[in-house]
Amino acid sequence: MNRPVVLMSLESPHSFWRLSAEHERALSAAFPGVEFRTATEEAVPHQLAEAHVYFGWTFKPSWLFGAPHLRWIASPAAGTDHLPVAEAHSVGVALTRSYGFHGRPMAEHAMGMVLGFSRGLFMSQLAQRNRTWWKDDLAEEFFDLAGATMTIVGCGSIGGHLARAARSFGMDVIGVRRTPPMAPEGGVTWMHTSAVHQAVAVADVVVDLLPSTWATDRFFDHDLFTAFKPRSVFLNLGRAATVDQAALLAALNVGRLRGAALDVFDPKPLPARHPLRLHPRVVLTPKSSAFSRTYIDEAVAFFADNLRRYLTDQPLKGLAEVPAARSPLVGG
Repeated sequence: MNRPVVLMSLESPHSFWRLSAEHERALSAAFPGVEFRTATEEAVPHQLAEAHVYFGWTFKPSWLFGAPHLRWIASPAAGTDHLPVAEAHSVGVALTRSYGFHGRPMAEHAMGMVLGFSRGLFMSQLAQRNRTWWKDDLAEEFFDLAGATMTIVGCGSIGGHLARAARSFGMDVIGVRRTPPMAPEGGVTWMHTSAVHQAVAVADVVVDLLPSTWATDRFFDHDLFTAFKPRSVFLNLGRAATVDQAALLAALNVGRLRGAALDVFDPKPLPARHPLRLHPRVVLTPKSSAFSRTYIDEAVAFFADNLRRYLTDQPLKGLAEVPAARSPLVGG
């Protein structure tokens, strides 16, 4: 193999998502036999001609036509629904996602949302604007986390981090996934996706961590929300497409849900007068659950480990599955 060329495009207005000169120097020092190049997103298609590996936030299908030597596309993101997985596979290009470092900040974010509801923090923030005292209302609203049940739908690597965080508060955790572990793991009660209605029926908190696939489109629909335990809390840190937002609003309006916290929604951003934006029992965050000051450091470390595998012909970690027309439910 000629000297491998790695093209990197990791731009962001946020430093924790942006490749720095220090990262470039560290990679060059660790891999002296590799040529590392950087490019803006606009310049990527013009610099792919000699690249063997691409490491970046995005990759457009049309870029493949100008990349005759490309063998691997690496993404620092956990999901791949925004990337051309099938197109890359069809021309023999591997595509990998990253994992292992998204879970900690997302678990912190989720528990912040849960505590906001369980301790009445969101309610208090609203009430303080025009109420003198609301202690009696809060006495009816709060709930204890110790002894409560959290059901995590799509409980993979990120769900594992969240399960440990929830258990540290004394919560019982049910993990729902297509391939439950054969033996007990991490103090989690595991259920197959076919039992999701039973899993949400006993949960005080339900967390959606599903990726976006054909099988998960509007997975949380009217039928599933109807199965929720009355006065439960719903969190979506997965993908907006996995939730029927009209069904979610209906569940909120009839009092089925105590509240909902959404890190993802459609469209993005929501219009100013959208009912989810205005609903008193909905808390929105702007797809910020993975925010972490160490994100890019860990993403580069994950990539470096995979690059060693690539250079020594070992299997790559995080290989994306080619989406099928009727793919099975994923998320674990």
